[in-house]
Order: sequence, then structure tokens, then C-alpha cells
Amino acid sequence: MAGKAATPGTAVLLVTANVGSLFDDPENLQKNWLREFYQVVHTHKPHFMALHCQEFGGKNYEASMSHVGKFVKELLSSDSMKEYNRARVYLDENYKSQEHFTALGSFYFLHESLKNIYQFDFKAKKYKKVTGKEIYSDTLESTPMLEKEKFPQDYFPECKWSRKGFIRTRWCIADCAFDLVNIHLFHDASNLVAWETSPSVYSGIRHKALGYVLDRIIDQRFEKVSYFLFGDFNFRLDSKSVVETLCTKATMQTVRAADTNEVVKLIFRESDNDRKVMLQLEKKLFDYVNQAAFRDNNGAALLEFDKELSVFKDRLYELDISFPPSYPYSEDARQGEQYMNTRCPAWCDRILMSPSAKELVLRVSARCPGPGSAPAQPW
Repeated sequence: MAGKAATPGTAVLLVTANVGSLFDDPENLQKNWLREFYQVVHTHKPHFMALHCQEFGGKNYEASMSHVGKFVKELLSSDSMKEYNRARVYLDENYKSQEHFTALGSFYFLHESLKNIYQFDFKAKKYKKVTGKEIYSDTLESTPMLEKEKFPQDYFPECKWSRKGFIRTRWCIADCAFDLVNIHLFHDASNLVAWETSPSVYSGIRHKALGYVLDRIIDQRFEKVSYFLFGDFNFRLDSKSVVETLCTKATMQTVRAADTNEVVKLIFRESDNDRKVMLQLEKKLFDYVNQAAFRDNNGAALLEFDKELSVFKDRLYELDISFPPSYPYSEDARQGEQYMNTRCPAWCDRILMSPSAKELVLRVSARCPGPGSAPAQPW
């Protein structure tokens, strides 16, 4: 079935974005983001488009509810989207449920020229033709057109209320069926803890959660199809290796808390040059003297430290990364190209695919060459 997705004229665009900060500053960040999003749509002109959002609604979801409604209305009614006459929107708005809330939002837009597209009903185990525009929110657990799960609390016990999980939908275009999975994995809680071991303890937590998702979507309940996972994987560079490389000629000073003797800060200084500070590392501080190292040539020199996907090398693939680290960009609209000094920049936002999905993408790309893997990825 995968080969039939290469139908001439059927362009698919996959986009992922952690949009939490957009709801903290809707007047600036949200407007800028929508403008960029519409430009991507105009550039690629997809027939089918999937937008996977994480942290939808921001950190304080209850206070941001009004902004959520405006954001959704803008996307569905904008002149830039007027040629998309069918849409499905799935918003996890059940923020009062600690057991279920994931803060995920999945948007699917169908161009008016796309004649036959079907979505899978997981309860009835059959496809249904997609017509009109529909929005589903609040308790998505009862919606048969998707599967949604929040990861168990014991996956990341030090986080009192995690909002990490996944939403899965299944589609069929031109007799080609495929799964689209919106996913948000666990973050690094402390730079200092991440630096202690290689790979870090947090990397192991992410591997466990991602393995769970993969096992879930290829189990025996439904027919196996090609699948794409795209979202905020929170993949990080191997901290210990990165620090050792960035600070090869530096000496390290350890700062401990007076009352507990716990390490609270690491300071790396040049051996000469008046002992200039190169890097300061705290729980939520990664202050490196030369940010350009993460942006030069799209950070290609640091890709060797991007190792987390290697555990799944026979199960997941992605196209060559041709964009700079996607996190943690400044949340100040006036400093959009700057990284915050809270974490080591990393490629957190990814588009991954099954072996059969990769074959599909490469087959289409061979006929219609396009850009490499990026947070917005056309077929």
C-alpha cells in the first residue's frame, strides 16, 4: 500500500511545533508564528497537511483558554487556509485531569482538490470519508477517530505532574494508509544530572517512553501500516561529550551548597587568556560564551553528539538534518534567532518514520526533489 502514496499531485506536509510560549505572548509571538506558518503553507502548497502541536495552551492552560479558541479560529478561517475546505482538529483540553492531560493539539487540513481521503475509526475498525470541518476537544479518550495516551507517572517520577504522551490518527489517501503520531517525550530536569553520565539518565527515560509508543502502534489490534512520528522528542545532545568538546582546554571549578554539599554549579575557565569563563552549568543554566557554535553551518559540527535515535536505528529513520538546533530559542520576539541560556541547544523537534514510510518518502523525493528533514517536512 505504501507505494501508492506516490500519487502525482498529492503533496503531504508534516509540521511539528512546541507552541507553549505562543499563549504566553499571543500579541507578538503568536502573530509572528502564524505568519511564518502561512508562509510555509504558501511555499509547499500541500494537498494534505498535518500540524502537531505540543504544550498547546501554554503553561497555564486555564488562563489561556480564550487564546486557544482564537488560535484555532484563526487557523480554520484565515484567508491563507481558504483552499482547505475540510479539517480535523483534536485538542486535549482536559487540564483538570492529572491522569489524562497531555496538552497535545493535532490539526489536519485537506485541500479542496483532494477528492478522496479517509480517516480510520479505531472503535469500528473501518475508514470513514472525511467531509467538512470538525473540532474535538476536552476528553479525547472517547473519540473513536484517534488513540491517545499519557505516559505513566512512574516513567518520570521526579516530575510531579508531567503532561507527556501521544495521539495517534490513521489516514488513507489514494489507497495508501499511514499513521500520524503526535508525541511529546520527557525533558531533562537538570543540566547537572544530565552531565553526570553518558548517556544521561533522562535519555534512558525517553528511550523507554518511545519504545512503548512504537510497540503500541505496531501491536496486533490493527493492520500494520507505515507510520510517521513527529513532535517534541526532547532529544538532547550527549551533555558530557559536548561539554568535554567545547571546553577541551578548560579547567573546571565545582561550586557546592554550603548546607548540603550538593553540587550546584560548574564553572569552566580557559587555562590561559586571563582564566576567562567559557561555560557555566547549573540545574537550569547552560551559559556558553560562543552561541555561534550552535548555529554555524546549522550546528553540523555537533551532530555527532546527537545520539538518542541510534537506539532505534532499525525501527525509526529520518532524513538528513539540515536546520540548526530547534531548542531553546528565545521567547522574546525581538531575539528570535538567539538561544536562551537555560539548556544546551539541541534538535528536540523531529520527524521520524518507519522503514516503509522512509521508502515512500525517498521514492517520491526521487521524482520531485525537495529539502531535507526539517521541523516542517514535505513529501
